[in-house]
Amino acid sequence: MHRGTGQSIVHALKYGRWHALGTEIAERMGRLGWPLDVLEERAALIPVPLAAARLRERGFNQSEALARALGTRWRLPIWLDALERERATETQTRLTPEERLANVSGAFRVSDAVRRSLANQHVVLVDDVVTTAATLNACAAALVSGGARIVSYVTFGRAPAAGDR
Repeated sequence: MHRGTGQSIVHALKYGRWHALGTEIAERMGRLGWPLDVLEERAALIPVPLAAARLRERGFNQSEALARALGTRWRLPIWLDALERERATETQTRLTPEERLANVSGAFRVSDAVRRSLANQHVVLVDDVVTTAATLNACAAALVSGGARIVSYVTFGRAPAAGDR
């Protein structure tokens, strides 16, 4: 997602308090084509959780807003309590890929409340933007450790990587 409309939309959602954009973004995300096996076996949507301080600052979790709208569109439950932050992390926006990995390593865990429900399930992790996938991968590692069989990802955008032109 190079500088332009997509970046502006995500920025307005996250920092401009344009919460209604979540539904519009999710509508576009919902148009993605998925392999038939994923459509048939995905059990739930799981939003990437925000740290408590960031949630207070923003007033909402953009990943949760997207997951709720996708859940309605795809007729899937949203497991809001599946993932918990073990610790707050620094914002990823100014970190190198290596720093991003270190920043989120071990930052997430599966809540005890969903361990039984999560066992052997295919879940879909929801976030707004993927850059290096460090956050998504850290969440997925926690979900797999907690019993998930497969974790798929869905995001609205992809931030440019260092090698992009």
